[in-house]
Amino acid sequence: MGNPATKERPRADETPPAERVRYEDDLYGWVNQQVALLRAGRLDEIDVENVAEELSDVGSSQYDKLWSSLRVLVMHMLKWDQQPEFRTPSWVYSIREQRKRYAKILKRNPGLASRRDEALADAYESARLWAANETHLPEDEFPDECPYTWDDVLNRPFETDPDR
Repeated sequence: MGNPATKERPRADETPPAERVRYEDDLYGWVNQQVALLRAGRLDEIDVENVAEELSDVGSSQYDKLWSSLRVLVMHMLKWDQQPEFRTPSWVYSIREQRKRYAKILKRNPGLASRRDEALADAYESARLWAANETHLPEDEFPDECPYTWDDVLNRPFETDPDR
């Protein structure tokens, strides 16, 4: 038996079942049926409205991944700047990891590049609240707007041992 996390895709030669699976009743079954219909070239049978909705959700999901990566990255940068006495290697690791994730997301989704400023501004609001909570500092100890340039976010060095 295969890994349940692995996406099972209908084969290109697989004929979709004659009985329609309803989107509302079985999302997984519906997706597999729509894929099979597409691969079989049976475009007139596609559930266009729901396919369009699902594709829109996929796009939103990619933006959410970008936002999430920036949120974690900026939160650690804020903590780094506000509490230098508590700096840890795990913060450095987290910053590096989120930079990698950010780059990977944009590499796979270059269309998101036009929304990166929006994502950073959106992520900062949440990162600011999170950093205040993590540091036990009042929210107003952090700037109202993101204080970091893209060069800071993507390239500023972070090391816990400056002599390394």
